[in-house]
Amino acid sequence: MELHQLKYFVKVAETLNFSEAARSLCITQSTLSQQIRQLEGELDTPLFIRNSHSVALTEAGTELLPFARDTLNAADRCRTRIADLNRLAAGELNIGVTYSFSPMLTETILTFMKMYPKVKLNICYKPMAELMQKLIRREVDFVLAFRPLQPMRGVDSHILFQNTLSAVVADSHPLAALDKVTPAELEQYDLALPSTGLQARNAFEQLAEPYIDRMRIRLELNEVNILLKLVRRSRLVTILAQDTIYNETGLRAIPLDVPGNEMNGCVHTLHDSYYKQSMREFIRLLGESLSVRQRREGWL
Repeated sequence: MELHQLKYFVKVAETLNFSEAARSLCITQSTLSQQIRQLEGELDTPLFIRNSHSVALTEAGTELLPFARDTLNAADRCRTRIADLNRLAAGELNIGVTYSFSPMLTETILTFMKMYPKVKLNICYKPMAELMQKLIRREVDFVLAFRPLQPMRGVDSHILFQNTLSAVVADSHPLAALDKVTPAELEQYDLALPSTGLQARNAFEQLAEPYIDRMRIRLELNEVNILLKLVRRSRLVTILAQDTIYNETGLRAIPLDVPGNEMNGCVHTLHDSYYKQSMREFIRLLGESLSVRQRREGWL
């Protein structure tokens, strides 16, 4: 059963005249009659009573008519909905974001909402491991996070900007005057670290493994904003991606002087997945945002 056959059937049912219906549909009467016969053959029942003077619906035709109209209306709504999605006049976009990426999103979120007020944004902040599982389960359309230490099967990571793991301290801290800091130098200070499982913590433990047992870890916290507030008002040192303090005052990020100290900011997507138009547009706006452009150019 084809949509065009239902369309032809409804037009004949409304006009009860094959010639008039054919003219309205801009097809020949023979084509119209053939399509109606095919529909009747598929349903295995006549839909019209035909004679030389009149056309009338059979009982089956009368029963089919409201369903045919509903089907055609649903198809029209579907076409309209898809067109709206392609024009970003409807739909939802589900974004997974790690805590370290939160400072750079504000500009893009506000721009996107202004440009596309009918697209709903659902933004989920969680550690990277949880977000990647949500991505694999297709609960988010993409994830904004640093590149994982090991590639993930079935996930593509597209680099937005390059970054480094850094010691973050208050402006008045003795380390604030340095250009780089080694893990050995950090042994002299009290550390407040992101909780185990967060990406910066995982990277730090891998890069500074020989020194970890000798470090004075006084505090672990899974909330980056609170961590920064504590560091700003104390002599504590934390370890975060350099760009975590973008637009933050009273703080200084000193890159760790260790090999392999790169934390590339990425858009993570499922391999060979369908990219929503809204997703493409959000990523485009993010890439063009001041916060990301400054990160690419090295804002510190």
